[in-house]
Amino acid sequence: MSEHDQKELTHEERIAQIAGMIKDIKFAMLTVSTDEGHLHSHPMTTQQTEFDGDVWFIGSKKSEQVACMRARPQVNVSYSNPGKGLYVSINGTAALVEDPSKLDELWSDFYEAYFPQGKTDPDIQLIRVNANGAEFWESDGKLHTLFAFARQKLTGKGGNDLGTNETVRL
Repeated sequence: MSEHDQKELTHEERIAQIAGMIKDIKFAMLTVSTDEGHLHSHPMTTQQTEFDGDVWFIGSKKSEQVACMRARPQVNVSYSNPGKGLYVSINGTAALVEDPSKLDELWSDFYEAYFPQGKTDPDIQLIRVNANGAEFWESDGKLHTLFAFARQKLTGKGGNDLGTNETVRL
């Protein structure tokens, strides 16, 4: 899809495009900015909700990650599926949310390993990342893409068959 075509997509179509890319990726890396100004990434479990412009996570109120988001809410969430040649980076603003009905929606028994008191554990922190924009890279995920990349780096030729890179505003 060309840049011109991208501008023709509606907001809802852009959301659906990103949703389709990340829906089956189980884990994401959530990047925050520390007190020292360093970027720090943490693996997070992707929630089984449809991406609608927001990404949801469950974290610990006592974690450094949550403290960083409280002070500096600008974050990045990255997804990768190397087998499909798919990489997505979402930038957004984190909100620390208290919402028992949303927790009910997101909760699974998996979290009891982290929160022994279950859904009533006072340490549970819902995290909503409201996406500002995203960038994605797609290739066919096959070996010839690797060779095309190597050829481009060595010869300066053949860059058109490396896949797609798009940036979208959400």
